Amino acid sequence: MTAGVSAERVMLEERVFSVKKRFLAMYKKANAGHIGSSLSCAEILVFLKFAWMGADDVVVLSKGHAAAALYSVLAEANLLSAEDIDSFYEEGTRLPALPPFNAIKEIPFATGSLGHGLSVSAGMAFGARLNRQDKRFFCVTSDGELDEGSIWEAALFIAHHRLTNVVWVIDRNQIQGIARTEDVLALEPLDAKLSAFGFRVLSVDGHDFAALSSARDECARAQGTQPAPVAIIANTIKGNGLGQLHDTVDSHYLPMTDAQYALVLEGLTRSHANALKGDNDAG
Repeated sequence: MTAGVSAERVMLEERVFSVKKRFLAMYKKANAGHIGSSLSCAEILVFLKFAWMGADDVVVLSKGHAAAALYSVLAEANLLSAEDIDSFYEEGTRLPALPPFNAIKEIPFATGSLGHGLSVSAGMAFGARLNRQDKRFFCVTSDGELDEGSIWEAALFIAHHRLTNVVWVIDRNQIQGIARTEDVLALEPLDAKLSAFGFRVLSVDGHDFAALSSARDECARAQGTQPAPVAIIANTIKGNGLGQLHDTVDSHYLPMTDAQYALVLEGLTRSHANALKGDNDAG
């Protein structure tokens, strides 16, 4: 381990390297798209699962089109089998293109229809409070989902009831299915809007484990002083590291060619080696 790189970061870098290799292979085998969505949230999901969540905590991947990243994280935690992973996208699989309903214990809600994960998280969090259950609900939404009115209704509810057991992470890659978010329906200034709703807002680099760690620690400090629900704007890149599809609308849909797959794996391996040396630009 390189001096200055913490043991936690090394663990997380190893985990995300494994997770990305796994879901890239899943996408290639299935000849499926939505790769860009998974690459923008991989570090977020890995960090939540392996460095923040407790045993009773729940994650809701509201941006269900990144299901392969979630499946890969669950496999990394030995909660899905190699046989499950190998069946991704196939007839009769437990792992369809979008998270299934009532098929996998760790997936509480089917999120193929966008804009509903935050509402579900709010409801579960409110129920947990009423039942005096000490558990948290981590909801990962896309930024494109913020076009949905249901998101803002849930935000009002969370803020009104001061549901500090909800942690809302917004994957801010600035691209949705048809174009850049600011061209479709402008969200900025997003931090000011969330603050006006009553959230404590943290803005971080969503590909940087050190930044995510700082957000986790700041969240814990905030709950001890002025309790308020937390919204984390995780600034990410759609299709991060995906060659010509890096930071493009096309990375939302297109599957990889053989050449693209080989280049992505080569770049991923190089970035992983750099990350272990403490290079913050490795992602």
